[in-house]
Amino acid sequence: MLSNDFTFSKRLLGVLLLLVGVIGFIGIFAVDVIDVGREGGIGPAQRIALGVCAALALLGLTLIPLGKAKA
Repeated sequence: MLSNDFTFSKRLLGVLLLLVGVIGFIGIFAVDVIDVGREGGIGPAQRIALGVCAALALLGLTLIPLGKAKA
């Protein structure tokens, strides 16, 4: 991975984006669940962050089938 000839493939980039999106989505919900003393539930900033994480995951899913092509 650290060689001079290494380039990201679309599959690897897709997997990384999918993982970041899913882990971020779960993390945002975990913050809301752990912080049980606060009223109000999911706020507007959290909704935007959830949307961004979902978009990253969907973008990653669309890149995975493209295979070994350079990103």
